[in-house]
Amino acid sequence: MFSSTKPCSVQATVLKENEDEKVVAEESFRPSTFTHGPEASPQPSPPTELDKWVVKLEQSVNVFLTDSVVTILDALYHDRDYARFYVLETIARVPYFAFISVLHLYESFGWWRRSDYIKVHFAESWNEMHHLLIMEDLGGNSWWPDRFLAQHMAFFYYIMTVLMYALSPRMAYHFSECVENHAFETYDKFIKARGEDLKKMPAPEVAVKYYTEGDLFLFDEFQTSRAPNSRRPKIENLYDVFLNIRDDEAEHCKTMGACQTHGNLRSPHSYPEDASGDDFGSEFRQADCEGVADCLDKSVTSPSSKQKQNI
Repeated sequence: MFSSTKPCSVQATVLKENEDEKVVAEESFRPSTFTHGPEASPQPSPPTELDKWVVKLEQSVNVFLTDSVVTILDALYHDRDYARFYVLETIARVPYFAFISVLHLYESFGWWRRSDYIKVHFAESWNEMHHLLIMEDLGGNSWWPDRFLAQHMAFFYYIMTVLMYALSPRMAYHFSECVENHAFETYDKFIKARGEDLKKMPAPEVAVKYYTEGDLFLFDEFQTSRAPNSRRPKIENLYDVFLNIRDDEAEHCKTMGACQTHGNLRSPHSYPEDASGDDFGSEFRQADCEGVADCLDKSVTSPSSKQKQNI
């Protein structure tokens, strides 16, 4: 398959002290950054006209769904930032739970054994969980109606994402990219509007621990466009916290963009510089498929299944 033709890309410039810092969330992804060997970047086949039409339809549906949710949130939370962020972060974890659920189901049937996807998606859910903990620490979940809305939206979003991912992983990844793009833009606007006030407020302890203390393996794992240890945040106040949350959303956008090309995702920790070609090749010899229809087809037409039928 191929990557989306209309990526949800965002670009923002934020003034930090006396210098300009540009943060860009874009679809571009170079899998060769962390992979080795001639097979590291499988080339997708050229898309047919039908493929292009299907992608356009999928993306149109995704944009409509995202815009609809954004319109609702704008109406309900136009002057309640922390409550809005709590709702956003409750929802933001859901796609990664859904992806992992479907991938584990595929693995149970022997259809899928790409460990990198499960590792990266778990790291993404871990990151979003800490965003949620930060918003709860700031009081975003203090009202029962906000908790009720966020949790029930998350429940139905999970079911929808599971079905979407089973039918078209590309569509599910693009939808998640659109959601992460909205989160990026929301935090970016908030930082620009409230930056000076945020610099005077202390950072929640949960944010300090997540971004600066302990083992940061999972923090590096979800940032698939970066080499491990290349980003180590500074957390001195609440402004730094929201700056890093916004940057996390940019990294999620890049990862979701990469996932839309089947087989393109790589864990930053999977292939160290001294990895051998045999270690890399073993990942590609494992079972693999895309979507439930493709998995069912390959389970029937694969050489191993035909051998079992002949026994």
